[in-house]
Amino acid sequence: MTESREREKSGGGTIPASRHDREIHENMAAWRRKPALRSAYRDFHRRLAKHLSPGGAGITLELGSGLGSIKETLPECVTSDIFPNPWLDRQENAYALSCENGAVANLILFDVWHHLQYPGTALAEFARVVRPGGRVVIFDPDMSLTGRILYRAFHHEPLGWDEPVTWTAPSGFDPARAPYFAAQASAYRIFVRGENSEWRRDWSLAARQRLTSFAYAASGGFRGPQLYPPALAGPIKAADRLLSLLPAVFSHRILIVLERTGSGSRI
Repeated sequence: MTESREREKSGGGTIPASRHDREIHENMAAWRRKPALRSAYRDFHRRLAKHLSPGGAGITLELGSGLGSIKETLPECVTSDIFPNPWLDRQENAYALSCENGAVANLILFDVWHHLQYPGTALAEFARVVRPGGRVVIFDPDMSLTGRILYRAFHHEPLGWDEPVTWTAPSGFDPARAPYFAAQASAYRIFVRGENSEWRRDWSLAARQRLTSFAYAASGGFRGPQLYPPALAGPIKAADRLLSLLPAVFSHRILIVLERTGSGSRI
């Protein structure tokens, strides 16, 4: 059994959080040498930018910014991560944000949702800081037929497919001591299969899009080899748009947009 399968079987909760910071620095080298990866991310960022709250006061804050590449598309976005890095604007923990009540217009989670071991606890904190009418934009793995195959076979993080979704953190939970956690199927299970509907207390679903992205998958991501030259990016992206018409079979990515509607009290 591989390391990732062992983590999936055990729930993935025993890896130290410092693993995340190490991955960020490893990813930097891949980002610099792979034009297809950079192009795929720009496309993703442009897509999610179209779903930001259309007006009103408040900042746009990204959690788990990693390399901070979203600024190429949204230069006004405040970038953050759980570890400080010189290229990021601030340090933030999803379970205990430093923002004042209602100070955020848009909260962006790009490949962050599946790292939330207690999504309900995080959403309660998001409801505190996001103003009424503000949005949480989630971009995460999708579990179509091919998505399950690709993420299980080629991604080092577990799917967490058969693990129960633990909605709220236990009593005495300390956000600063939360371990590294990953369950790539989380967004699909909650927002497509509907395994939990408690999120509707403070949020409405403003948009849900399931997207095919062989342009990203064949870029090799941050760990695999790039499988096509930049000249083929256009045709591959055109094929992605066509295959996105069959999301149950070909979707690899899911875009979820939640709009703030409730009282925002903590769980």
